[in-house]
Amino acid sequence: MTAEQSLSLFVIGTMMVFFIWDRFRYDVVACSALMLAVAVGIVPFDHAFDGFSDDIVIIVGSALIVSAGVARSGFVDAAIQRFLPDLNSVRAQLALLVVTVTVLSSFIKNIGALAIMIPVAFQFARRSSVQPSVFLMPMAFGALIGGLMTQVGTSPNVVVSRMRQELTGESFSMFDFTPVGASLALVGAIFLLFAYRLVPERKSQQVSVQQAIEITDYTSEAMAAPGSPAIGKSLSSLVKLGDGGAVVIAIFRRGTHLAPLPDVVIEADDILLLEGGPAALDRIISQAKLKISGDRSPTSAETARTEIEAIEAVIASGSPLLGMSAERLALFHNHNINLLAVSRQGERLKQRLGSIRLRAGDIVVLQGARADLPAFLQDFSCLPLAQRDILLGTTRRAPVPLLVLAAAMGATAVGILPVQVAFFAAALAMVIFRVIPLREVYRAVDGPILVMLAALIPVSDTLRTTGGSDLIANWLSGMAVNLPPAGALALILVAAMAVTPFLNNAATVLVMAPIAASFASALDYRPDAFLMAVAIGAGSDFLTPIGHQCNTLVMGPGGYRFSDYPRLGLPLSIVIVIVAVPMLMWVWPLR
Repeated sequence: MTAEQSLSLFVIGTMMVFFIWDRFRYDVVACSALMLAVAVGIVPFDHAFDGFSDDIVIIVGSALIVSAGVARSGFVDAAIQRFLPDLNSVRAQLALLVVTVTVLSSFIKNIGALAIMIPVAFQFARRSSVQPSVFLMPMAFGALIGGLMTQVGTSPNVVVSRMRQELTGESFSMFDFTPVGASLALVGAIFLLFAYRLVPERKSQQVSVQQAIEITDYTSEAMAAPGSPAIGKSLSSLVKLGDGGAVVIAIFRRGTHLAPLPDVVIEADDILLLEGGPAALDRIISQAKLKISGDRSPTSAETARTEIEAIEAVIASGSPLLGMSAERLALFHNHNINLLAVSRQGERLKQRLGSIRLRAGDIVVLQGARADLPAFLQDFSCLPLAQRDILLGTTRRAPVPLLVLAAAMGATAVGILPVQVAFFAAALAMVIFRVIPLREVYRAVDGPILVMLAALIPVSDTLRTTGGSDLIANWLSGMAVNLPPAGALALILVAAMAVTPFLNNAATVLVMAPIAASFASALDYRPDAFLMAVAIGAGSDFLTPIGHQCNTLVMGPGGYRFSDYPRLGLPLSIVIVIVAVPMLMWVWPLR
């Protein structure tokens, strides 16, 4: 072993120790490893930041923006509420969640697919009176196995495609991953549906600021404008859209106040007074295509000129708003501010929204131009609450993100555009068509993940440039000399699985792919199956909450402990190995 090889293994090994220790954030660890590699001379100065221009960073960042746009559209939630409003069996709910996440993960970033469905899991948990932990870990694992089906489903597939191009001159195509990946997804999903009871039912141990200020008794007002799908349907069917989070407390029809009985049929121009949490109110109003009434809503032209947002605020004592109503103030006409909802502690508000006389301590949801809201809050002594996403009153463009995503997928599938260009264009389209506001674009990108990837690329490449990957391949070859071909392939797959919990999955591919290729060459095998095995192993971290963002994402909301993951993850890992090895040998012959 040369000095450079020793230094490469030392830097990577030290980095893995710090990842396991988890004392410092992963991007800080990766950047520190990069600087250490530069300091000891295994990464040249002029190549230290090559990772920041790498296609992988563009693809991952763009995919996160596209995923955020699809999630914001509310399409998945609306589809479930429309087609499966009475799904109450825990196993049936779990099947829907796992299958949906698995399928979505094959087309969009798996963490994005998981994020889209987490709110639905919480709705199902409330409906079935179980803890969300029953659903969340199987969903996270479903997102991981779903990502194995296409090139863009997960970062390891993207990385291993690039590595194959560097090693053989030809990249894997979009659907080269599908035969093996779909088999694993099918078997894995079936396993999760029967083994989910291995997951302990835990209460969330994480109380966020948003949960601490959660308000569930806002009063809002909406009108069934002509063309609304709610017209002609009963009030009970409309309320179901809120999944128990909101109720209709009054109906105003042509000046008449009607009792909100479940069998009342909604007519055009009915004004509905609703009470509930912002999310439930938003689901009812957006899915039923109701028009928020009271003040005039911003027009599409006004929305195009400036960013419109909603904010929660408390009316302070001494505010000029005290004793005033929105109608009397003419909020929109005089201040370009729309009153969307009001909450008053200990009291149900039954009058029209615009006629409510505001009091000190009332909590209001105000909508307006981002530039106008701060001055209004200051002038009228309103104290903003901790900022959280309030989608009530926002315009939804559900078909747009789906069309953009389909166009990006189609362009890459037929080879018109490379993945990085297609998804960068898709992310840009999400912004241009105002699917996702500009203020949320960089929040969706998840900077620490991209910085970590960019820093790890040159560090991981030191194994190849110093010959360390060939050295490790020789070690593995020595171990596999007496193994049958299936055993040699399983060794690489298990090795990738073993490394992934301690190193980011994309970084695992960067480290393991050259080793796998050298390993295959030493045994006189074709490299394709071994590269695929690395991608599968790197994308199948079911043992810890730290190896993949999907596992980390559900840890807090699910209340899971570190030791909970192997309970379901270890048997699933065994199933993946048993199914993957023969499938790889069949689809990608070794000789």
